[in-house]
Amino acid sequence: MPSTRDFADYCCELLASLGPCTAKRMFGGWGISVDGLTVALIADLGGGEQLWLKASPDTQGDWEAQGCARFTYDSTKNGATVQRSLCYYSAPDEAMEAAHAMAPWARRSLDCALKARSTQTKPARVATKKVANKKKN
Repeated sequence: MPSTRDFADYCCELLASLGPCTAKRMFGGWGISVDGLTVALIADLGGGEQLWLKASPDTQGDWEAQGCARFTYDSTKNGATVQRSLCYYSAPDEAMEAAHAMAPWARRSLDCALKARSTQTKPARVATKKVANKKKN
C-alpha cells in the first residue's frame, strides 16, 4: 500500500530542525530532502508505512544500538529472489513522538547525506574542440 501524504507531512514536521523539508513521491513511498539532499525515505516494507533515516557505515552501530531495523527488501533477479538493503534505518520509536526527540537523529542523517555527497566523484569534464566550418573553393 502506498504511503500517505499525511504521514509524509508529519515526518517533515518531525525533521523540521534541519530546515525546510520536501517530500516527493518515489517508488510507492516518499523521499524526504533538505536543501536537495535526501535524508529520509518513507516506505511500507510490509509492516506499515515507516520513516527510514539515512545512515552510513560509520553510524550504523548507533542505529542498531537503538534497535532500529535496516531498510531491507526482496528483489528478483534472473528468477531468483535476492535480499537487498539500503543504508537507511527505521527511526527510533521515541523519536517518532516529537520533533525535539527526532532532532539528534535527523542531524545524524543530514550529516550522513552531506558526507555521501562530498565523497561522490564528479564526472570528468570532456573537452570539446570546436572545428571551424571551412568552405571549399
